[in-house]
Amino acid sequence: MEYRQLGESELKVSAITFGAWAIGGWMWGGSERKDAVAAIRASVEEGVTSIDTAPIYGQGLSEEITGEALKGIDRSKVQVLTKFGMRWDLAKGTLAFKSKDNDGKDIDIYKYSGKESVILECENSLKRLGTDYIDLYQIHWPDVTTPVDETFEAVLRLKEQGKVREVGVCNYNVSLMKEADSVVKLASNQVPFSMVERAIEEELVPYTVANKKGILAYSPLQRGILTGKIAPGHKFGEGDHRPATKFYQPENLKRINAFLDEIRPMAESKSVSLAQLVIRWTIDRPGITVALVGARNAEQAIQNARAINVKLSAEEIKFINDRLYKVELV
Repeated sequence: MEYRQLGESELKVSAITFGAWAIGGWMWGGSERKDAVAAIRASVEEGVTSIDTAPIYGQGLSEEITGEALKGIDRSKVQVLTKFGMRWDLAKGTLAFKSKDNDGKDIDIYKYSGKESVILECENSLKRLGTDYIDLYQIHWPDVTTPVDETFEAVLRLKEQGKVREVGVCNYNVSLMKEADSVVKLASNQVPFSMVERAIEEELVPYTVANKKGILAYSPLQRGILTGKIAPGHKFGEGDHRPATKFYQPENLKRINAFLDEIRPMAESKSVSLAQLVIRWTIDRPGITVALVGARNAEQAIQNARAINVKLSAEEIKFINDRLYKVELV
């Protein structure tokens, strides 16, 4: 495994980090708890030291599973990354969207990061995770109803108390990052990035490179589509959010799969999967510190972690990029 410093912080994380959204089941059509625990433990055995979770993933379930999986593992050898600012149990802030929990019950998701809420969420996360500190505490989405300084002064207090080691944001633009960074030094920004979702390269990546902030790229496999295993007409489990996204629309799915067919021979020549090739390309991308990759069982987790062993030459990266840049989604 390769380990990378997050910005100018003291935090070193694995270049391939375990993304724990899917194991919470929520919006992914369910998950088997024992398989999820095994997936995290298998990742750690492969050298993955960082686990990224959030309270909203299964309304606490993902954090609980993460805590269970890390029992008996030296806490100083792993980095727990979690989030705050999305409430399903409090109607405050702005309504993000309506959803259903893992039991099919209707829930409303709010973006809210008032001071008391931040502190309460941290305490709840610590309990679910079974730990007394969080390595990277990240706001999940911007909350327009709460002043940025109120939110991050609360996080600064948590850091001073030793409950939080480093501070990050998710889904923040440059201006919001600057505002938050003026209150507490930010280590990173977690944002969507994949071969077919590269919008952050226009403004955000140049800013984070110039100001020495880390980028945690989420959905690097575009929620599974870049594995090459999703064909038109694929049947998804009940509650799975993916069919409604842009990338899974029939024409876009067709165009993405055509691109994958062009680079598949390269993966085969290296005796690796398409997913492993894509993960390696992602962490080799300028400005990208970490790729967050999910897995629902141990075998998936092992294969994801072993993407670190893939080596891409400058010529091979150019070959991929030349074909990638011709992909136009509708």
